[in-house]
Formats: sequence, structure tokens, C-alpha cells
Amino acid sequence: MNQASEQSSHPELSEIDPIWTTSRTARQIHALGEVEKDISRLLSLAASSISLLTLPQTDSPDENLPQGEERSEQFVLEVSEYFERLDSIQTAIRSSLAHIRHSRIAPSAINAPPPGFLPPSLGVALPPESQTASDPQSSQTIRTARGLQEERLDRDAWKGILHALTRLKREMESSKSNTEDTEMK
Repeated sequence: MNQASEQSSHPELSEIDPIWTTSRTARQIHALGEVEKDISRLLSLAASSISLLTLPQTDSPDENLPQGEERSEQFVLEVSEYFERLDSIQTAIRSSLAHIRHSRIAPSAINAPPPGFLPPSLGVALPPESQTASDPQSSQTIRTARGLQEERLDRDAWKGILHALTRLKREMESSKSNTEDTEMK
């Protein structure tokens, strides 16, 4: 890749909005944005390379494709840039994955919350007391807004309780059937 295209695909830090330089994570997010731009350029290079492979007789007049030896040279340049971009994309994606692994971000934290979920602005905290509905005769409680972590802890706790009760029921049924078998003998 020549220097002009390298500078255009990776702007210097002075050209980047300062918000993207505040932390390593922000820089990684900005780098992923650049990867997205590189992917679109990669697709453009693939399309133009395929156009250069077609027979010159099939070129439309508005395409302005080179002729003769220039066509072969242009193809070599475009394919070289294609593979350089592909390599830089692969490197950037691997770097981002390494950052995620290094940060020890749990895969469950990357999952999107259910539609309509609004986490509290203060993050993870003890859940506030439940409020009762405005109707004093109603025994229903209104769920207060809880953070994503609290929702997951609550879900996992209920799953654990269900699993323990199911296991306990199985053991009781097996011990009951063993007792009946012994009494019959």
C-alpha cells in the first residue's frame, strides 16, 4: 500500500476526535470503525479488480478503465492493495479480540438486553424497595428498574433454585422407590 492510501485509511491522532483517545477501549472502538471503512474499500477493490479482468471489448465507455499493459499493471496494484487491506483488517480484528480477552469481558456482558430494557444511570447497585401500585387495594407490586447485572443475578438465582429443587425431588423419589422395593422383599 502506498503512503497516500495508508494515511487516508488511518488518520493521525490529531485528526481523530478527542473522545476516541480517552481510553484504550475508546481507541479500540475507533479502530473497529476504521475496520468497517477498510471493509468497504476492500469490496470496492474487489469489484474494480474483477472489472479489470474482463475483456476490454466489454467495457462501457463511462468506466474509464486502462487498456493494454496498463490494465495488467493496474490489476496488480489493486490486488496488492486488496491483500494489504485484508491483512490490516485481520490484524485489527485480532487486536480487538485480544483487547476483549485482556479486559476479561464476560461473553454474557456482550449479549444485548431484552427490548425495552433501560439500565439505571448509576450502574449496578442494590435494588431499591419495590413500590406498590397506586391503588391501595391492589396487591400487585411494580417492578423497579434494576441494572442488567441485578437482572442476571436474579435470573441465575432462580435457575439455581429450580435446579436444586428438581434434584431434591429426584432424590426423594428414588429413595422412596428404594424403600418400597425393600419393604416388598
